[in-house]
Amino acid sequence: MHAMAEPDGALDPPPPPSPAAPTPPAQWPKDGALDPPPSPSPVAQPPPVEWPEDGVLTRDWVASFTAALDWCSRSMPPDQLPSVLSADFVRRLVVAAAVILHREPNIVRVDPRPDQSVVVVGDVHGQLHDVMFLLRDAGFPSEERIFVFNGDYVDRGAWGLETLLLLLAWKVFLPNCVFLLRGNHESKYCTSVYGFEQEVMVKYKSQGAQVYRKFLRCFEDLPLASIIAGCVYTAHGGIFRGAVVLPSKRSKRAKKGHKYKASPTDDSTTLKLGSLDELLKARRTVLDTPYEGSNLIPGDVLWSDPSLDKGLSLNKERGIGLLWGPDITQQFLYTNNLKLIIRSHEGPDARDKRHDLLAMNSGYTIDHHVACGKLITLFSAPDYPQFQASEDRYNNSGAYIVLSPPDFATPDFHTFQAVKPRPKAHPFYDFEDVIDSDEELNLGAMDTGMSSS
Repeated sequence: MHAMAEPDGALDPPPPPSPAAPTPPAQWPKDGALDPPPSPSPVAQPPPVEWPEDGVLTRDWVASFTAALDWCSRSMPPDQLPSVLSADFVRRLVVAAAVILHREPNIVRVDPRPDQSVVVVGDVHGQLHDVMFLLRDAGFPSEERIFVFNGDYVDRGAWGLETLLLLLAWKVFLPNCVFLLRGNHESKYCTSVYGFEQEVMVKYKSQGAQVYRKFLRCFEDLPLASIIAGCVYTAHGGIFRGAVVLPSKRSKRAKKGHKYKASPTDDSTTLKLGSLDELLKARRTVLDTPYEGSNLIPGDVLWSDPSLDKGLSLNKERGIGLLWGPDITQQFLYTNNLKLIIRSHEGPDARDKRHDLLAMNSGYTIDHHVACGKLITLFSAPDYPQFQASEDRYNNSGAYIVLSPPDFATPDFHTFQAVKPRPKAHPFYDFEDVIDSDEELNLGAMDTGMSSS
């Protein structure tokens, strides 16, 4: 696919293309159905990956790019990555993907044909080798197989940059078969705390700040949710409130310059379930989703969690988003004629603190089973987190879901283990001092919700 013209004021245009990437190894099948080739020899550094002359990515190009990422992760110090993936190349790939993402609505409609299946993937958190295994195990994106990713591509893992670039390459190659949604970690705040910003700075040094800004702009362009086959809703966090209604200008109680602020005393009596139309109209181009003000829907979609208690309430543990009960799941499914909600956002560390819900040992849980359908939490990063302060590891499995015709509403769960041994790597954040989950956020340090443009 040719790179499209980019929207005014959104991103810098890519520079003229340079020579094409090298031919991929002969062992890699063009149809992507078989195992990839073994990792290149540690002494045979691949040549620099270059953008195709015509700007069109091919399956062979993506295969060669994947092999280069694998080799670099295993055989090269992080700060030498630019010798294979130059900052200019990274900028071109990120911009090409952002142009496509920018044109997608807040809710992408995934309408598979009767001969297509849909693979839904949860958090992957920079675990590159597990992502490569998942893609191979599920069968790679193709005209017969659509992928929907539920966000959280970066942070905590040592290869967030490589993981995100790989998925962006698949998006550029097959824009109608790969859908990348935003997670709460695709933000300025989270990436400054949980490692991705530092990872980019270490790997790209003096050019790191510019590369990081390109990623931030790309984050703003990621859609918030998907509707698959008209019956499955997916989003990183999940449910969202109705749009905040500000006081009328004619109201005597409305003071000039007054800004609505969510009250910590708000509860289910002052919150109402939002509509898909409201989600479509929400402003998503924010570095950090607001936790106050009128644009609260994006924060809800990315940060909310299910509960076994009825109703909607503020998610006081996280300080942003909502908690919602089985009755709200039923209402959302019934109102929108849906059968499944597939969300992510909670790994084994988060569930370890929530004794009301099932543990994330198998990569998925069914949290609500109601008359209209089910609410599923899906987590695709096995043996997570990569760097853990405690001696006892969770040793969780990862999982992905396959939705197949004719109804696409019966989830087929596929669990898998982490690729071991992992290449040696150092963390890019102080995992011993930083909180292990996203609770107790420093809201004051979060961006005010302004765009990076």
